[in-house]
Amino acid sequence: MIIQAPGDTAQPPVADDKRLLAMDERNGTRPRSGSGGQTAPLRLYLIRHGETEWSLSGRHTGRTDMPLTRNGEDEARELGKYLGAIPFAQVLTSPLKRARQTCELAGVEKAPEMEPDLAEWDYGDYEGQRSVDIRKARPDWNVYQDGCPHGEMPAQIAGRVDRLVARLRKLDGNVALFTHGQVGSVLAARWIGLAVAEARHFSLGTASLSILAFDPHQPDVPVITLWNAAARLGALPNRTHRDPRLS
Repeated sequence: MIIQAPGDTAQPPVADDKRLLAMDERNGTRPRSGSGGQTAPLRLYLIRHGETEWSLSGRHTGRTDMPLTRNGEDEARELGKYLGAIPFAQVLTSPLKRARQTCELAGVEKAPEMEPDLAEWDYGDYEGQRSVDIRKARPDWNVYQDGCPHGEMPAQIAGRVDRLVARLRKLDGNVALFTHGQVGSVLAARWIGLAVAEARHFSLGTASLSILAFDPHQPDVPVITLWNAAARLGALPNRTHRDPRLS
């Protein structure tokens, strides 16, 4: 698992993904066949969409319906090399185009369902702006603490994500969630009982894979078993993302 407290210009951690996925399998959280018909434990595969023009330039992208770049499409296909082997019980996606495209290009077999609560943070007046520009007027601004004027505030995003978590915890098996950078960070924080403000420590790169589950030895304890594993499983070169938390 990789957890990084990001700055606005930080490059997302690029891990040795084969090593991370092997560790995940040893920990008993990577799916295996042959369950004998028993109810499979819940595992949430949290997938951030691939690169867009605005994620590349660090502009906050909430409800603007941006498509993937060509590189973002390639990222999604590369991620599909891993996801295609997983038997998903359910696939949920944000209704925004960049998430739906990532889901389609990743090639998961299960038909996706639209889940509005997976949509990105509504940035209101800050839509399309960069954090560095917002802080010229508000030097201490942090979306997880301060929210966005005429958009969503932390209490509102907490309510939305908590509602989603309550529904997800009623599911079984492997569930894919195609979503976005900052709402994905909040989902991870709320999954393990942290305040929205702590989501700033959960950076997500484009086309990244994270896994939320429960401790197999303490089934009531939610855990993060894998975080921000890059989709680049082999030949793709490292790329710089100017603000890995933005959608």
